[in-house]
Amino acid sequence: MNPLNPKKRSELRSQAHKLSPLVIIGDKGLTDEVVAEIDRTLKAHELIKVRANTDDRKARDQWLEDICARLEAHAVQQIGKVFVIYREDPEARKAVKAAPRRAAPKLPPKPNARGKGKPRPVAEPPRFRRVKEAAKEVADEVKRTSRRQSRTPEPRPESEPRRRPRSTSR
Repeated sequence: MNPLNPKKRSELRSQAHKLSPLVIIGDKGLTDEVVAEIDRTLKAHELIKVRANTDDRKARDQWLEDICARLEAHAVQQIGKVFVIYREDPEARKAVKAAPRRAAPKLPPKPNARGKGKPRPVAEPPRFRRVKEAAKEVADEVKRTSRRQSRTPEPRPESEPRRRPRSTSR
């Protein structure tokens, strides 16, 4: 069993942040049934959180070591009573490697007017240039004289006091 490198451990910690504990170790401690449940959960999820309901720190540390040794898993993180445990699923890894990758289809270049090679840049006819220049001149002449109106209502006049709504908790 290879130890986790720091980069992989960091990725797993960030993925485990949003998880909630799936297995809880109760008052009886780390029994065979609990270990079997952790094993089933690791087969389904690869990365899990386990909560240990005890105040004894030494017992929690020992439980984490036992779980990792018995199930060939990695201890990613332990925060208080919560363990984050990871075991890679070899079947999922094989499925990812076996899946063929598709190459993106290559699109032919767009032809030019003659139907071959690169497209030629098209020069604008003089009449379109004149229309664009005229529109630019009109846009320069028209300038806004005031700010755009807001959609919010205008504030209350100074003469009216602002009233608070009655509280319903009385």
